[in-house]
Amino acid sequence: MPAQQPQPPSTPRDRAVEPAFRAMLRSYGQLQRVMHPYFAAHGLTGSQWGVLRTLHRAEAQGLPALRLVDLSDRLIIRPPSVTGAVDRLQRMGIVTRSGSDEDHRVKRVSLTPRGRRLVERVLAGHPRQMRVVLSVLTGADLANLRRLHEKLAAHLETLANPGKTQSRKTDNQDPVRRRRPAGTRGEEPR
Repeated sequence: MPAQQPQPPSTPRDRAVEPAFRAMLRSYGQLQRVMHPYFAAHGLTGSQWGVLRTLHRAEAQGLPALRLVDLSDRLIIRPPSVTGAVDRLQRMGIVTRSGSDEDHRVKRVSLTPRGRRLVERVLAGHPRQMRVVLSVLTGADLANLRRLHEKLAAHLETLANPGKTQSRKTDNQDPVRRRRPAGTRGEEPR
């Protein structure tokens, strides 16, 4: 029996899916290309910045350190990827890893004083960088972009975790994330 050919999209919405998906991927790729030199100027990669910014936000919430698993959850990336980034940051003297008093298998990660100073240096120019990246969008565009990304993120979380209720707080529920500038991804501005 010959293989069936995929059916062409039958509705205008169906025909819009692939171009929208490709546009989203292209934008993400271009965002990475634009942000790479910005982070490299500070001796960081985007992934390392994500770890540092997440630890910095945790400190602002009164958490001096995060378990690796909690850091992974906040970044929405797999634990091995977080471990690799933390290893590199630890070798740079920017974060420290310590054991837990309650469970010696648990490792907690925190910023060093040097790491805090680096975060502050990056943050000094970060609002300007985000404005440059998003300068083509109007205020209404930014609001729409944020709304659509939040809607898509909630849907993707449901797909990634079937049978679970949505566990992540939305920006409206979390006062720390509510202050995050428009155009950021996950918990980490890029």
